[in-house]
Amino acid sequence: MNNRRDFIKKITAAGALVSTGCLALPATSCSAAGSKTDVALNISLQDGLTPGKSLGEKLDYMEKLGVAGMELGGGGLAKRVKEIKDALSGRKVKVSAICAGFGGWILADDPAVKQKCIDSVKEILVAAGELGSTGMVLVPAFNSQHSYPHTQETRDRLVADLKELGEFAHKNKTTVILEPLNRGEAFYLRQVADAASICRDVDSPGVTCMGDFWHMTWEETSDRGAFISAGKYLTHVHIASRKRRLMPGEDGDADNYIDGFKGLKELGYKGYVSFECGTKGNREETVAAAVTLLREQWKQA
Repeated sequence: MNNRRDFIKKITAAGALVSTGCLALPATSCSAAGSKTDVALNISLQDGLTPGKSLGEKLDYMEKLGVAGMELGGGGLAKRVKEIKDALSGRKVKVSAICAGFGGWILADDPAVKQKCIDSVKEILVAAGELGSTGMVLVPAFNSQHSYPHTQETRDRLVADLKELGEFAHKNKTTVILEPLNRGEAFYLRQVADAASICRDVDSPGVTCMGDFWHMTWEETSDRGAFISAGKYLTHVHIASRKRRLMPGEDGDADNYIDGFKGLKELGYKGYVSFECGTKGNREETVAAAVTLLREQWKQA
């Protein structure tokens, strides 16, 4: 009888842990541990959405707001390395991630298209390393791109190709960053945990993953849980308003990122939270307002 009572107590205790989401997480990640208060919010802006006619003007605007990073597009990046290095010289702003810009797609069933992807990704990775970037964002395939079927064989093929790219990225002191998208854009990779599991299977320091609040709105049941599921593999974050993909704050009360920020704090996340969005208002005003909003919600997390 005593053994039965002890068993029931253990089951009850385990159930309580499951309900709090802490059963499979390290003790330091459980809500009881609370968010870390010494984790800094490193905001990044994509250069295309930043006010300013020249790169210098854009960087002036970023520094005025205290923005830490600038995210660049990968198209033609190799030819811009010197220009970007010169513009960043003596500034506090650093290059965060490089957003795509490669040709083809890695899950293409056409060998020539796939090889075009691998070759162009490597070219961007060399430039990313020279610029001290966190890494280059890679989407395996969009829905409109003809690819291998979603099978275990396809996943194994992707892991093998990413291992090659990961080792190349690591040699160039940067990474490939897998980005999950919502199912309307890319059915193959949709959740942060899935991206992290691919990183684990690739097992290369040159392959990491990210989360995008916009896509997570439609695909994740918990922002905090999604980030924590990625653990050490999470190296970048995108953010936008949660209804129309505008500046954070332009969709009103829907633009709440506190739960996700709690997860980032619990991880001790040191990467960037980078804006990838449009705006319906005056860009100089909406960007500044969004930066203020994120800083306020980071404090609340």
